[in-house]
Amino acid sequence: MRATVTAHKDYTISKIDDRVYGAFLEHLGRAIYTGIYEPGHATADKNGMRGDVAQLVRELKVPMVRYPGGNFVSAYNWEDGVGPRAERPTRLDLAWHTSDSNAVGVHEFADWCELVDTEMMLAINLGSRGLDDARNFLEYVNGPTGSYWGDLRKKNGHADPFNVKLWCLGNEMDGPWQVGHKTAHEYGRLANEVAKTMRAFDKKLELIVCGSSNADMPTYPDWEREVLEHTYDNVDHISLHMYFANRENERALAEGGTAEALAKNTANYLALNEKLDRYIATVASTINFVKAKKRSKHNVYISFDEWNVWYHSNKQDRKILDGNDGWPHAPRLLEDIYNFEDVLQVGLILNTFIRRSDVVKLACIAQLVNVIAPIMTDPKGQAWRQTIYYPYYFASVFGRGTALQLDVNSPGYDAVHGDNIGYVDVSGVHNEEDGTISFFAVNRHASEAIDVDLSLEGFGAATVIDHQVMTHENLRAVNTATAQTNVAPAKGSGAKVDGKTLSVKLQPYSYQMIRVKV
Repeated sequence: MRATVTAHKDYTISKIDDRVYGAFLEHLGRAIYTGIYEPGHATADKNGMRGDVAQLVRELKVPMVRYPGGNFVSAYNWEDGVGPRAERPTRLDLAWHTSDSNAVGVHEFADWCELVDTEMMLAINLGSRGLDDARNFLEYVNGPTGSYWGDLRKKNGHADPFNVKLWCLGNEMDGPWQVGHKTAHEYGRLANEVAKTMRAFDKKLELIVCGSSNADMPTYPDWEREVLEHTYDNVDHISLHMYFANRENERALAEGGTAEALAKNTANYLALNEKLDRYIATVASTINFVKAKKRSKHNVYISFDEWNVWYHSNKQDRKILDGNDGWPHAPRLLEDIYNFEDVLQVGLILNTFIRRSDVVKLACIAQLVNVIAPIMTDPKGQAWRQTIYYPYYFASVFGRGTALQLDVNSPGYDAVHGDNIGYVDVSGVHNEEDGTISFFAVNRHASEAIDVDLSLEGFGAATVIDHQVMTHENLRAVNTATAQTNVAPAKGSGAKVDGKTLSVKLQPYSYQMIRVKV
């Protein structure tokens, strides 16, 4: 089986905003406690932050991290997380039916962000609280000393403002599960007034208004239209969320499904990024509609600030989420153990973001540690890379530059989410500063290798400088504390440039990164 791809230096999509490789940490399960923060751990620093986790995060070069939620933020009092730890209250979290000690708050999170060389993206509670609390939180975080909130921050140990630029105006306010759920009109009016107030403090802030929680919401995409009609000229981004699952295979495995049925389910699962692409396109069109309706010169972009595979842990979480286990502190919740099939899915999602970099400027993998995360830890024990760590790592580190408009000709298949979906899914990023092109490719075919000829037009002489391959005979293979490299990249062989053609073989069910110097 063969496929052809053409990359031309002058045919580009957009400069990629590095912040599309952002991440998310919520006060949920063990994301914070025994995730990033575990005093007494062998690697913990003086602030109680795990050094082994910090090192894995630094390797990812995460540009920003969204905090503290998520559903958690819609009933969160930010004041609970400042001041002396001994005086901070323990609160019950209604979103995840747990308790939170508030041992980590905005100060501790800011110190951790400095430790791992990332920026803060803060979310405001617009569920149970409103404009005045949002204004006070902003002034506490960014205000000067000599003011009430600035002086309180100084008293609590940080005289200089934190200078946070990215602010989420609530979380998933379209969701009936959300504390303080609102209609589009109710939320749009509130978000606009909050945005205006925050702009009065600092016109240079980047504000993110809530879009749909997923593309299957009954209010989508009219929610986006109505919210943007209220807020358009006062915000910079609208958020989208999407999670990816192969529950059909989970059921088939439990029921002893045939190999043919499992392969069909995997094919449908690996076509989900077609649904993702339509989701982005629909909201981009809605943004353009509202912009035209308002005769605005302002641009609004998409912040895809929650995305990942999430389904492996659903059954085991029910005991806690249904309230049958009291109010535990930092229990094991949403701890998906990712397999090799999920490597392919995450690679496909990231390829989609690269190809839609004209409109998707911010994105956050949800989440970063323990909770549906690329990094796992054991309390008092090890930290390790889950299978999905690697495609995220390759895209974040090497996917910076300008997205190329590739012409792809590949054999395809029909799936639930679209027809004639190419077996080869590929994105390309030209980094003009270091003279490289990075290609990220997935072969969706279960049994056939695909020979790809990639024509490099307008770049001049090229040589292969790196080739990484991820493949495994078992789609359900995972990494664990005792088998940390069971699913890991290996150096590829056979990728070569002859004249202006880059040739590479994509093994069945494989993820590959090929980098060339030009």
